[in-house]
Amino acid sequence: GETLEQRQAEQTLEVLTRQTQALASIISESEWERVVIAYEPVWAIGTGVVATPAQAQEAHQRLRQWISRMVSVKVAENVRIIYGGSVKGDNCVELIALEDVDGFLVGGASLKPEFGSIIRSAL
Repeated sequence: GETLEQRQAEQTLEVLTRQTQALASIISESEWERVVIAYEPVWAIGTGVVATPAQAQEAHQRLRQWISRMVSVKVAENVRIIYGGSVKGDNCVELIALEDVDGFLVGGASLKPEFGSIIRSAL
């Protein structure tokens, strides 16, 4: 994911592309079925600030589009892209409903009772 400065400079896609290119250059198309990509904006880690649903969807969609162009349409359709970054019980239902969000990378909330509601939202 990107830092707050990179997001404000509209460099999110550039950052995600650079990070994903490193992965794409070392694995074959057949190996992608075992890959899970976690998009976690650096500016949301441990801050309690979460990306808006629109921001999360845009990042996931752009990652999927890049994979479609650079790897294959099949891989883009099947790769799991999950969201991390202050996932909580009160935002998980809205986030999991997004078209390109396939699950969550849960940090601190995994140690709290609300973790159950996060798990249930993804089922």
